[in-house]
Amino acid sequence: MTKQEKVQAIEDLTAQLAENQNIYLTDVSELDALTTSNLRRACFKAGVKLTVVKNTLLAKAMEASDKDFGDLTGVLKGNTAMMFSELGNGPAKVIKDFRKKSDRPILKGAYIGEAVYLGDDQIEALVNIKSKDELIGEIIALLQSPAKNVVSALQSSGGALAGIIKTLSEKEA
Repeated sequence: MTKQEKVQAIEDLTAQLAENQNIYLTDVSELDALTTSNLRRACFKAGVKLTVVKNTLLAKAMEASDKDFGDLTGVLKGNTAMMFSELGNGPAKVIKDFRKKSDRPILKGAYIGEAVYLGDDQIEALVNIKSKDELIGEIIALLQSPAKNVVSALQSSGGALAGIIKTLSEKEA
């Protein structure tokens, strides 16, 4: 790789890091061609982009980025593949599902909306991260719940009140 190609690769990686809020670093070494192809298909179906990168170029791109990747550069050893997704838990779900059939990919670390996760033991925490839409849905449900309770109480009380008035009016007649 020429110096110009390296500079271009670092610029491309820096742009990818800037464009994505959910970045996973994984180890996909020791996967044969068929298994790697299956992993790529699983990623594609889940809306996850998978790219194999050179550690030195990625480290330089992280340094050039405006984001604070913390200790994430420390996991750049051995083979590294980056996974990008719109959903914070998308790549984690792909990894967890894929590992039912294979021992790889192994999570090295992740950068999710300014938070850094290190190590494969974080996979369960990452799978359980809720997306922005899921959180908004839960908040709306929580906000609607008291209003629904008030409306149903008024409706049931109104029916009971109407029944009482009807009964009283019939007694007077």
